[in-house]
Amino acid sequence: MFTGIVEALGTVTDVQTEGTNRHFTVLTPFAAELQIDQSVAHDGVCLTVVAVDAAAGTHVVTAIDETLQKTNLGTWAPGRQVNLERCLAANGRFDGHIVQGHVDLTAVCEAVTDQNGSWLYRFRHEPGPGRVTVEKGSICINGTSLTCFESTDTGFSVAIIPYTYEHTTFQHLRPGDLVNLEFDIVGKYVAKLLGK
Repeated sequence: MFTGIVEALGTVTDVQTEGTNRHFTVLTPFAAELQIDQSVAHDGVCLTVVAVDAAAGTHVVTAIDETLQKTNLGTWAPGRQVNLERCLAANGRFDGHIVQGHVDLTAVCEAVTDQNGSWLYRFRHEPGPGRVTVEKGSICINGTSLTCFESTDTGFSVAIIPYTYEHTTFQHLRPGDLVNLEFDIVGKYVAKLLGK
């Protein structure tokens, strides 16, 4: 389980294809602390660490075809920065919201508006069961826990403060880019119980 509080930015340094799988080597500041079999969220996608090179400061994760189809990982190439979060320790602070690392679908960034001190981002997604946002509710975008507003069945907006902008991949996000969305798990359960 994760909280959507990004720990660090990683950089993809290598991408290898093996059958329908894709192996990503990621440069990260906490590589020496990672262990094989550990879960790490990469842009909100829970992936298992399959190799660690502490001396090089890198780790390797593997994405299967299902993951590549439902997320933006299929577009990743060397040089791309990604948001990283290790799983929540049992005695850790719960600063964001409940995030599973199970991306529901991708959304398109429709607009970025500089508000002279913060940034507004507008996203559009396909409607469907469980794809629910509410005013002032939680949403996870590329692994970042955020509060949404201007919520509709097919989109929403978020506001980004300078700290988040500087310490996540939001600084690189432009209109037309695909992002990974994970809707609030509580909202998804409620929607299912109500048949929506």
